[in-house]
Amino acid sequence: MTLYPKLILDALATVTYAGTKKNLVESDMVADNIRIDGMSVSFSLIFPRDTDPFLKSTVKAAEAAIHYHVGKDVQVSITTEFRSKPRPEVGKLLPQVKNIIAVSSGKGGVGKSTVAANLAIALARLGYKVGLLDADIFGPSMPKMFNVEDARPYAVEKDGRQLIEPIEKYGVKLLSIGFFVNPDTATLWRGGMASNALKQLIADADWGELDYFILDTPPGTSDIHLTLLQTLAITGAVIVSTPQNVALADARKGIDMYKNDKVNVPILGLVENMAWFTPAELPENKYYIFGHEGCKALAKEMDLPLLAQIPLVQSICESGDAGQPAACNSETITGLAFINLAQAVVTVTNRRNKEQAPTKIVEVNN
Repeated sequence: MTLYPKLILDALATVTYAGTKKNLVESDMVADNIRIDGMSVSFSLIFPRDTDPFLKSTVKAAEAAIHYHVGKDVQVSITTEFRSKPRPEVGKLLPQVKNIIAVSSGKGGVGKSTVAANLAIALARLGYKVGLLDADIFGPSMPKMFNVEDARPYAVEKDGRQLIEPIEKYGVKLLSIGFFVNPDTATLWRGGMASNALKQLIADADWGELDYFILDTPPGTSDIHLTLLQTLAITGAVIVSTPQNVALADARKGIDMYKNDKVNVPILGLVENMAWFTPAELPENKYYIFGHEGCKALAKEMDLPLLAQIPLVQSICESGDAGQPAACNSETITGLAFINLAQAVVTVTNRRNKEQAPTKIVEVNN
């Protein structure tokens, strides 16, 4: 039996590449380097990127197709090439980002995402270049809060790589897994899948030059937090809690996670959200529904700055649901509170950078 290139190409034309739903030849994935030596054949398959989820299965299918259509005795050697440059290694990601701030909470329902969204917008209003990553893979809320639920980020070619272009609104560059999944369907992913999706939003996106990169982390402590700590050198964490004792107990756990010897991410300060209730018709009144200054007491106990006390005002919820967060209007009580929070975060971040060494990426041994 004599081998020749057309036999190989005809066999590869029977293999469908899942990324394009076309065969390998139609997808222009077979490199022009087919080499035949007796019953041995070697060639390269060209994939869009090194993280292609269909790479291994496609290579196996190509080898099987040659054995089936050409001959069982053919020795097949397939190498891979990539149209896109490989992702930078961990430690060299986001070189143009000056400060990475994790907004975190020990439990859900304390308004962490509201604080993260308004902090990002307030920083942008102060003139800083800001990015916001919705790292809550299983409960993304930023697309709704920014009123961009129908937005679909597209890929751009930059420095030989295909990168996701963040959505920009209110001066903030924004990415969320919510842009890529059905908002009405639960995201049933194992931890590894969620972590890989998060890494793509960080490493395969065109974040560009940023003064502040805000991470809206999931509540609690989870695989997602570990992925962030292993992927990014986080400048500092902002802990959000209500004054309620149950929330404060969980806030302590969140603080402990970042202060752990293996993690060692500085706590920039605490934000007391829903500090008091102020009805619209009685703007001077304060009703301490969830307790009185519990977060302020915790900050004092742990020798941490209290960055802000945000009142519970109906307009915060309404503006968030309407996709126009309170920080968009700095003339309101809440809008001013978030501007003050942003200024406090800038102050403590500058102090942290002056007095402490840069954070190192966490290395975890299995």
